[in-house]
Amino acid sequence: MKDEIKRTGRELVHKGAIIEVYTDHMEFSNGHRADWDFIHHDGAAAVVPVLPDGRILMVKQFRNALERETLEIPAGKLDEPGEAGIVCAGRELEEETGYRSDDLAWLITLRTTVAFCDERIEIYVAANLKPSKQKLDEDEFVDVKAYTPG
Repeated sequence: MKDEIKRTGRELVHKGAIIEVYTDHMEFSNGHRADWDFIHHDGAAAVVPVLPDGRILMVKQFRNALERETLEIPAGKLDEPGEAGIVCAGRELEEETGYRSDDLAWLITLRTTVAFCDERIEIYVAANLKPSKQKLDEDEFVDVKAYTPG
């Protein structure tokens, strides 16, 4: 199928703090041409923090795209392309929850919106949590709560 579709060009439309938006010029084996949207993201990592009693720490924070608060596992973008996901996950765990862990295990890698974005999110499980201190960004407001799965 790859032989039937060819990208003939890529133009940067917008470079933001987190993403780059491109227009890809595509050509198909039947002679048709089209422009496709493409979003580049350097990647991210997330972590499922498990307390000794089995509860999972979750974070509630405002998400502009949805115009509301969401309940999520701690996550964040890589500080630089190529940063190890486990390093990012450990950092985000401490920054958002105020806990740290030396016991992180890879769970799964997700590709969130493959139709137009190359974002990759590595997800880890953190056990043996140790109390630390939240290190939120100036524009970050996060509530942390523990939830029982199920």
